Amino acid sequence: MMSSDRRRQLAQLLVVRGSGHSRDGQRRYPRWELTNTELKRLLEQGVGGVILLGGSAEELRLRCAQLQAWADQPLLLCADVEEGVGQRFEGASWLVPPLAIGRLHQRDPELAKQLAERYGRCTGRQARLLGLNWVLGPVCDVNNNPANPVINVRAWGENPATAGCLAAAFVRGCQAEGVLACAKHFPGHGDTSTDSHLELPLIPHSRERLEAVELPPFRQAIAAGVASVMTAHLQLPALDQQRPATLSAAVLTDLLRRDLGFGGLVVTDALVMEAITRQYGAAEAAVLAFEAGADLILMPADADAALRGMEQAVDSGRISQARVEQSLARRAAGLQRCPANPDASLDQVLDALGSLVEPNERQLGTALLTLSLEHQGGQVLPAGSGINLIRLDTQLNTPQLPAMAPALLRPATVGYQARLIDRRSPSPWSGDSQAPLALEQLGEGPVLLQLLVRGNPFRGSAGGDEPWPQVVRQLLAAGRLAGLAVYGSPYLWEQLRDLLPPELPAAYSPGQMPQAQAVVLDALGLAADALEGGFTD
Repeated sequence: MMSSDRRRQLAQLLVVRGSGHSRDGQRRYPRWELTNTELKRLLEQGVGGVILLGGSAEELRLRCAQLQAWADQPLLLCADVEEGVGQRFEGASWLVPPLAIGRLHQRDPELAKQLAERYGRCTGRQARLLGLNWVLGPVCDVNNNPANPVINVRAWGENPATAGCLAAAFVRGCQAEGVLACAKHFPGHGDTSTDSHLELPLIPHSRERLEAVELPPFRQAIAAGVASVMTAHLQLPALDQQRPATLSAAVLTDLLRRDLGFGGLVVTDALVMEAITRQYGAAEAAVLAFEAGADLILMPADADAALRGMEQAVDSGRISQARVEQSLARRAAGLQRCPANPDASLDQVLDALGSLVEPNERQLGTALLTLSLEHQGGQVLPAGSGINLIRLDTQLNTPQLPAMAPALLRPATVGYQARLIDRRSPSPWSGDSQAPLALEQLGEGPVLLQLLVRGNPFRGSAGGDEPWPQVVRQLLAAGRLAGLAVYGSPYLWEQLRDLLPPELPAAYSPGQMPQAQAVVLDALGLAADALEGGFTD
């Protein structure tokens, strides 16, 4: 085989990162998102997939068509849309996090299973209409560690039975719409207290424990026919003393392929993550992952270096051509499961976008918000001069808190002026462990406390390192807590709820998006008294 032919074959097994926006200057994360020049060059050289983030639904539809036009082969076009396509692309459905349905499963298992399948159908249908053919979900991790900084509400359950049942239902719904689903993060990232985006977590459990807790949801997803499985950047000494799971043949070949019988596509988690790049270069990481049993190399730190490394490994005999052919065959089989997306006229594209969110999908979004809402007490009273104290991860580039967000607008109509706390704000802390909030910096008046706290990649924390219980006690002691709203982590809500007098207005939603804020604030008596913008549905 000519070297150029081999290189194009290997290039098909790379998945690189691009922006959903069409112009380089619009990239949200230029550190990872390739320029159009780089993307076009790599796709022309045979790179077989792109993972996308950012932009509106309409932009995504055009972007997918543009990327496919730059390639001479069908592409795998994917996105991390674990909470619906609208989580990443504005205008599509943004649904409550999966753990909300996991908790409903404890009360009504059959309803939860039906909702999980509808969730998958909604995600898969909208992904397909917008040009994606691969959904990087469901998360099959069992979130049995409340301190987990990165999985948290992304999981479908806190025990293996719930996580497995609902993840499998999502797979069935999603793949029924003609797109591939992806079970992640194998063999289980739920019981970690560190984030693999930042460092390499250690899982000390025995093989018996893995069989009892971590592996059952993956077995159920595989039984449901899931098309792909994503690896986890974890160290599991019980399986491999030397290498993380993504680079371990004991995990990917012996456990996943042989013991669990998975015959579909195995894709690495992003190789650009610190858990890998701190120890391995781009070329060696790609080669080790492929040797271990991965078919697709996701987001190598340097795509050209990864491709050169794999080519050299084949030339030297370190990787056999037969092994390459196996992965190419699996990729081709995956693409065959997706109906072709023929060129459409402008009118056809506009028709598809016009019906992007169907009435039953709107109803699903509303039902999930309503079913997962928790609240107590009466209504937040108007204040002549009150403080709307909002905690969020970052004020920059956050879709949760656009300028017209209900969390900002509604309290202002009854006298609560917004003060935002994030990692870039001046420190709000006093240094006093019993009264940690520097109230003198806030000013006088009652305080409406709104906390947007959840596990997220690259945060390293789900808010557990911040003294919110002490803050609540401090505000109660001062007679200044007017109300509490928690968005995201159920663990923080449960911790704070137990501190509150029953009459104090308080509410919780697992969602953080503007729709969730509207539902929570309705429960607290802060209904919209004018037309609100900034969100759909």
